[in-house]
Amino acid sequence: MTRWVLRCRELPAMPDAEQAFRALFGAGRCTYWLDSAMVDGPARYSVLGECAGPHADVLTDRVAAPPSTTTTSTVYDRLEGRLAERRVEVPPGLPAELACGYVGYFGYELRAHDGAPSPHRSELPDAYWLAATRYVALDHLTGRAWVVELGTADTPACWLDEAAAVLADLPASGPRPGGRDPHPEPDPEPWLARPRDTYLRDVRHCLDRLRAGDSYEVCLTNTVQMPFVGAASEVSEEASEASEAFEMYCRLRRRNPAPYAAYLRLDDIHVLSASPERFLRVDAGGYAESRPIKGTAPRGDDAAADDLARKELSASTKAQAENLMIVDLVRNDLGRVCEPGSITVPAFCSVESYATVHQLVSTVRGRLRADVTAVRAARACFPPGSMTGAPKLSTMRILDRLETRARGIYSGALGHFGLAGTADLSVVIRTAVIHRGRLTAGAGGAIVLDSDPADEWDEMLVKAAVPLRALVVPPCDD
Repeated sequence: MTRWVLRCRELPAMPDAEQAFRALFGAGRCTYWLDSAMVDGPARYSVLGECAGPHADVLTDRVAAPPSTTTTSTVYDRLEGRLAERRVEVPPGLPAELACGYVGYFGYELRAHDGAPSPHRSELPDAYWLAATRYVALDHLTGRAWVVELGTADTPACWLDEAAAVLADLPASGPRPGGRDPHPEPDPEPWLARPRDTYLRDVRHCLDRLRAGDSYEVCLTNTVQMPFVGAASEVSEEASEASEAFEMYCRLRRRNPAPYAAYLRLDDIHVLSASPERFLRVDAGGYAESRPIKGTAPRGDDAAADDLARKELSASTKAQAENLMIVDLVRNDLGRVCEPGSITVPAFCSVESYATVHQLVSTVRGRLRADVTAVRAARACFPPGSMTGAPKLSTMRILDRLETRARGIYSGALGHFGLAGTADLSVVIRTAVIHRGRLTAGAGGAIVLDSDPADEWDEMLVKAAVPLRALVVPPCDD
């Protein structure tokens, strides 16, 4: 039986994350950067690495259409099996949360594995997970950093020395991304799959369904789709797209820092996320936490207007109603996998501020039952309730009739499952997906009984603009 080991070496100083990624993983085809680009919030760690070396492993899944009659394992089953096989002792000094196992995403249509088939099919895999075999781990709270390599007891480390030597020649970590962006907001409206009249009609249909009692809250979404062209160069079209996708992500993290930001390169798929929302975290003690967001207001143009926007959001009965219904849904989801009586709501409708918006955020926590793994907990709560509405199944049926295409990676979950039983997954929002010359980005909002269709349209546009901000390249200084 293979005995897996996680070897690590602490670095003398924290390297600059962007330069470290470029130096170590910039040429890789299966790379990841789970990037706490805004670290004065709930996120603490960043992990950047690649799936490479003798223990590389890639797990993907596509929901069959029509459903297969053969008995094949799902990506959940395979992930759980691999994590159990590769479970390790965490090296002394390395936080358990940084014993990464697999990094990747669950797409929205993966819900079909649990009795919620969708009439739409994504052209991309419905799940994509990479073994985290070589990576750099950063603790932004303490300023500590490590290079980490997964191996077996009978094989020596082969990458740590090389990685440490490369990082030693890089400058130490610089200032964090942050600050308001003075550049104009992009206009997503010309690229939306459903134009204004159609979206307003769909909001009104949702209101009809709410009044009929078919749902309490409907999280309606739209999709931006536009051409994406890599920089002109002598390299191949695919390499050019990969280069420009990464540069776009670097601009995005500078202009819109977020606690659960991420960049994934999965062969020819590029995921650029500035997500502010935690779907599920499982810590080493077996506690699960979700931080649903409902209630959004754009930032003001000056300090007085910004403070007013924040206060108005905090006092909004509509936003509080949206948040309350999703908190109840998350409590119900966690109740299926947590010990009875352990679920609490430590924070309810707290206002958190990001580069372009204020949002209402709540925190729901519970202790997982002893027989529940992090993968099982994620499956029980998937898809994120903040992206469906309540109740989940009947509301998703309403959405399926209105939304004209698969959501794909958008509205799913992205992050990592660890080798010590931990997990940290974000909700895939404020995210651009680039694939073969096309960029897509989803956006939407929660429809409740007192929703105004025009206001819902405006809120959706604010959210849709976030991942597109990195397309607006500022002029060079004279």
